[in-house]
Amino acid sequence: MGNLYVLDRGKERMITKKIRVYGIVQGVGFRPTVSRHAAAAGITGSVCNKGPYVEIFAQGEEKCVKDFLERLEKQPPKRAAILKINTEDVKEEEYGKFNDFQIIESEKTKGEIFVSPDIAICEECKKEMYDPKDRRYLHPFINCTCCGPRLTILDALPYDRERTSMKEFPMCPDCASEYEDPATRRYDAQPVCCNDCGPEVYLTGREERGRSAIIATRKMIHDGGIVAIKGIGGFHLCCDATNEEAVQRLRTLKNRPVKPFAVMARDVEAVKQECLVNEVQEEILDGHQKPILLLEKRKKSADSTGLCKSVAPGNPKVGIMLPYAPVQMLLFRYDDGIQMPDYLVMTSGNASGAPICRDDKEAVEELSQLCDLILSHDRKIRIRADDSVMDFYKGEPYMIRRSRGYAPLPMMVTMPWKGQVLAAGGELKNTFCIGVDGRFYLSPYVGDLEDLRTVKALQETIHRFETLLEVEPEVAACDLHPKYNSTVVAEELGLPVVKIQHHYAHILSCMAENDRKEQVIGVAFDGTGYGTDGTIWGGELLLADYHGFERMGSIEPFLQIGGDISAKEGWRIAVSLIYQQTQDKEQTMEIVKKLNLCSEPECKVLLAMADRKMNAVTSTSAGRLFDAVSAILGIRTKSTFEGEASMALEFAAEAYEKEIWEIDEPADGESDPDEEKKEPEDRLIMQTGSLIKYLTEKKTEGIQAEKLAYIFHQKLADLIICGCRKIRKKTKCNCVALSGGVFQNRLLLRMVEEGLEKEHFTVLRHHLIPANDGGIALGQAAYAMQYIQEGK
Repeated sequence: MGNLYVLDRGKERMITKKIRVYGIVQGVGFRPTVSRHAAAAGITGSVCNKGPYVEIFAQGEEKCVKDFLERLEKQPPKRAAILKINTEDVKEEEYGKFNDFQIIESEKTKGEIFVSPDIAICEECKKEMYDPKDRRYLHPFINCTCCGPRLTILDALPYDRERTSMKEFPMCPDCASEYEDPATRRYDAQPVCCNDCGPEVYLTGREERGRSAIIATRKMIHDGGIVAIKGIGGFHLCCDATNEEAVQRLRTLKNRPVKPFAVMARDVEAVKQECLVNEVQEEILDGHQKPILLLEKRKKSADSTGLCKSVAPGNPKVGIMLPYAPVQMLLFRYDDGIQMPDYLVMTSGNASGAPICRDDKEAVEELSQLCDLILSHDRKIRIRADDSVMDFYKGEPYMIRRSRGYAPLPMMVTMPWKGQVLAAGGELKNTFCIGVDGRFYLSPYVGDLEDLRTVKALQETIHRFETLLEVEPEVAACDLHPKYNSTVVAEELGLPVVKIQHHYAHILSCMAENDRKEQVIGVAFDGTGYGTDGTIWGGELLLADYHGFERMGSIEPFLQIGGDISAKEGWRIAVSLIYQQTQDKEQTMEIVKKLNLCSEPECKVLLAMADRKMNAVTSTSAGRLFDAVSAILGIRTKSTFEGEASMALEFAAEAYEKEIWEIDEPADGESDPDEEKKEPEDRLIMQTGSLIKYLTEKKTEGIQAEKLAYIFHQKLADLIICGCRKIRKKTKCNCVALSGGVFQNRLLLRMVEEGLEKEHFTVLRHHLIPANDGGIALGQAAYAMQYIQEGK
């Protein structure tokens, strides 16, 4: 790519180092940065992108080479993530003398591969985009070496323009000059473009393109309309988040009665107007990944304006993010005189159950009936990447959905594993994982595989990841459930298939994220998973390591009646649990009537089904237990989206905790958590049935629902801690791993974690890998890797 500079080194004795830098070193301006550091340190040599790593030859006086290495370690590009640097001495005669420092064209080689996630627009590009004197003024695709699309436009590695979807847009002379000039911010920036040579926005089915398309979009949103907008990783459905009528219309069209919508705010100050934001949250909110953050709403006066109630009804938090793509910034600020709101609903553009739309064909077919306009562009999206969603726990990030900005950064595990595996993940919140030795690459969020369109998206993305990472998996891992579509996908790959029990995979994912090698007591609490005994599991205590697990305990089994509908109608589980305690139909009917759980005919039918074991399965699902308690306490009897009843129960308990910190002493007759109940196979049973009986009695006595919700969390935490204590006594294992979707409940997580720590347990929990099913592919892949080592 030409000489950068030439040194007159005279007759000084020189040393030469060969340096290999591993990590996110592609697509982040690494080679230009290396070149500038070389110039500053006064060394010669070369830098080359090898695909898995960047290879540097540094030649010069020893002090100059040392200075260069320090600059490399301490001043990497802003968006780089250096995982390791290998340095070795080489003899001058082996490579000769370097008279200058050059950036060499990329060379493809085998080895460790790291792919950069997509990077949000940087501050420098923002300034240029709004500078009328800049040639990229209001350019919807402005980017530089520090920002722009990466994974979503990538065809193959090394990361160069000809291996991205930007190859369809030849650079104009001005962009080419910047691309080749080491002094510019766009030196070697692969997606570089401008208004003259880059992609273009347009309205599908209409004539407006470029400027007129953006103005029409802004006007439609301003006037209360709904627009589908193509971003970096797919389409969003967008409307004015301060307009109650517009938000309600979107809810009606999308058949989404109460599930919270994500919101995009104009800037950080706008977020602070509506939410409580601490320093850590602000740093992430305005960082280069820009996930959706779940932030606590501010208390607003009756006459205050801002987000309308329908954005997140009945929820103390709102999911909010900042613009990360240039076109999103232009929605808020443009030179057309239209006054736009500070907040826009920005929810995933997909039909219910389908993956996020990524091209015009999908958008027209699936979104036309949900919106008034479709704003698209002609830069192809190679891999879908929905927005990441992040909560916070004890001041630290706590991931709910890991996708754009984070995937496919690998998890690094120090186990001495060798091999390549593919894990197909779960049925809901699907992500898959490719394991290569000790590196595990989790995919962006795929979605729920009940829809065949999502299954197709999974298959396609798996193939593209295998190409990008240059892997040929030896084994496919999947869930134990024989009817999961993820299982079918794994079985159709033509590889040996390893099936892993759902909750065991949850625990292994927590172990892998924490790089834990030794055995743990696994507390896996979630909705439902197929057990090794053919029943439904979901509230489990496992003794686990990478070799296998033993089921040590569970919550008290109950009849889950009604099949899939029981997951949406918690009153069904509530009636079943009450009947299990009373063992009397008339008494059950009386309690159900007092609690207003269902009609008398509905109750009779359910009890008859229970007696006959009709459409009923034995279950230990903790998720369904939460749904039942929510119904018993009159908080939610039904759910319109997964987790609605459980979330409402948590919010009620948290509201009570804010008001008062002391609860009643255990009532007479309430079971002691240290008492044990045994099943025939001699596993420990946490007596959740007795807890249900207590809550039912207190609710019929008129005790406040919020108070009982808090007591439920506290007593369930006590049962878990007690169970772990007994397993430790029996096994001497002192480490506990907490995983499963129920541990998205931060109140229960805190009660359990702090209670275990008081008992001197070592506690592992999730951080940047979701505790829900979006993280189980990591556990599946870890088990498959151990499976290979053992030669099974």
